Amino acid sequence: MKTNAMRILDSHKIKYEIFEYASDQSLTGEDIASILKEDPSKCFKTLITEGKPHEYYAFLVPVNKELDLKKAASSINEKSVSMIPFKDLLKVTGYIHGGCSPLGMKKNYPVTIDESAKNYEEIYLSGGKVGLQIKLKLSDLISIISPNFTSITR
Repeated sequence: MKTNAMRILDSHKIKYEIFEYASDQSLTGEDIASILKEDPSKCFKTLITEGKPHEYYAFLVPVNKELDLKKAASSINEKSVSMIPFKDLLKVTGYIHGGCSPLGMKKNYPVTIDESAKNYEEIYLSGGKVGLQIKLKLSDLISIISPNFTSITR
């Protein structure tokens, strides 16, 4: 079954590979990288933050790193940002925790990707549901979501 993320890639005629694994929400991003036998630095998680009330931002960081909220806020010219509660994720993005993708969210929120992604031609990210990862060329992802790149991890 196609996810919104996959439909968007298909509509742009972008090639991607899908990787399915047991959909267990207790798995960490590093666990998933290990299942994929892939370098965790190439596997990105999508984190959703809120700046001013109801101003949402997506950040992609390697699964083995943490989002630095101060760097994140600075990168989008906000005084501060905070992670949105898991319970609000579905309402804000259309995705659940563990299955959030920067592709196919309810709205096109500004996306910032950690600059370390530029070290790789291809990266992995959520395919839009728990248990599904997509591998695609970074250049193809950029062509769809027009992200900013900066150092946002600690």
